[in-house]
Amino acid sequence: MSDASDEGDMEERTIRVVAKTFDYSKARFMEKEYRVEAKRLTTVLDSLIQIKENIDHKLSFRYSCRMGICGSCAMVINGKPSLACETNLLSVAAEHDTIEVAPMQGHPLLKDLVTDFDDFFQNHKSIKPWLIYKNEKDRYDNRTETKQSDKERDEYLPFSECIKCGLCFDACPVANTNKEFLGPQALAQAYRYYADSRDDGKEDRLKEIDTLRGVWGCEFSGSCSKVCPKFVDPALAIQILKGEIAKKTLQGKM
Repeated sequence: MSDASDEGDMEERTIRVVAKTFDYSKARFMEKEYRVEAKRLTTVLDSLIQIKENIDHKLSFRYSCRMGICGSCAMVINGKPSLACETNLLSVAAEHDTIEVAPMQGHPLLKDLVTDFDDFFQNHKSIKPWLIYKNEKDRYDNRTETKQSDKERDEYLPFSECIKCGLCFDACPVANTNKEFLGPQALAQAYRYYADSRDDGKEDRLKEIDTLRGVWGCEFSGSCSKVCPKFVDPALAIQILKGEIAKKTLQGKM
């Protein structure tokens, strides 16, 4: 015998999905409207897959894990950069049974809801997202290990959860207007490795980001941290890096 909650899960509502896509022939954005059936646990990604399979086979979007791990399904949902697989359809469509999905604006557009991440990953690569050892052979010597205390691990662990979805970059007003800016994702990862007790490249890391392209380009709007699905808090990481640079400069170490 099913209870009321089970019956509620089975109820369907018709939701209007408006996809904002770019029309290359007219050089402007256009809106495509679809209607999908949704239950209580239907996500925005579920609705897009439903559209792709049953209504519009040409609609393009990116996804993979469907579990908020890979970051592939990042897009703008009702004006907010979000992961489609983690966004409940009925929750965001509650007011008018309508949602709008659009491609991210901070990344070059490829097609429909798919954007290009080449520059984004290049920025990430530029901060050397790996442990730097003064003695390079230690990097490959599996006969030794570097131990860390719980306190040392906790310094960087919250910032190691980044899934490279690009939402923070898209939400950042500086990244959207200054293409030279490394962006909150890359800078947060710079701090992740700077804070790691095993890393020997700390001062070199600070010198690389002690520029307007680096931490001084950040205006601390905090929007990057608000949209992060993993609560990494890039805004905090960048402000800590600013403080570290200022301290090292006053100490004459920069």
